[in-house]
Amino acid sequence: MTDDLKLHMDSFLPLRDVVFNTLREAILKGELKPGERLMELKLAAKLGVSRTPIREAIRMLEQEGLAVTVPRRGAVVAHMSEKDTEDVLQIRCALDELAVQLAADNINSEQLEELELARQAFEEATHGKDVKKLAQMDVQFHDVIYRATGNARLVVLLNNLREQMYRYRVEYLKNESSLPRLLQEHQDIVDGLKNRDKEKVCEIMRHHIRNQEETVKDMIRKQE
Repeated sequence: MTDDLKLHMDSFLPLRDVVFNTLREAILKGELKPGERLMELKLAAKLGVSRTPIREAIRMLEQEGLAVTVPRRGAVVAHMSEKDTEDVLQIRCALDELAVQLAADNINSEQLEELELARQAFEEATHGKDVKKLAQMDVQFHDVIYRATGNARLVVLLNNLREQMYRYRVEYLKNESSLPRLLQEHQDIVDGLKNRDKEKVCEIMRHHIRNQEETVKDMIRKQE
């Protein structure tokens, strides 16, 4: 276990969320390695907290696919696999295609303006090295589209999927060579929704997700 693991305190969050954010960041940065055990006692001692928030945080990591429970070993940092990537992104592709089709019918001028601002914020974030912020801006861009669908049930499904998507989103955004294409796709999505071209924007979204899937799967193959 890395010696650099330190609790990122936030007075506005419950302790379990602070522990969760600390562990999640350590996993995404590679400070906690795939297959490494997440031992409650050691983590509690290292972070200076009781076992209860550690246990709750590990449960949250499992929901995001960042940790798994292995018989006779307990919780460990999950390995990324091509099959898991494919499974999660297939679901996202289907739901995001539906989302842009509905948004093309329902999006209003205020939401189009909000979407353009979110696109610009993402573009600005690409000039820095903060992948966490970049992921946050990407989430905000897609959230505008989801809200513009006018379908609250779909928004709930997509929000639930977001946790499982987080690791794949971050891995994709770490690949700087993908960013120019990603920026163009965001612009094309905005233009397609402005023109209310359902067929075109659906095709763009499909390629948008498939490009992410292929990039992440290629990264996994190289790591192996």
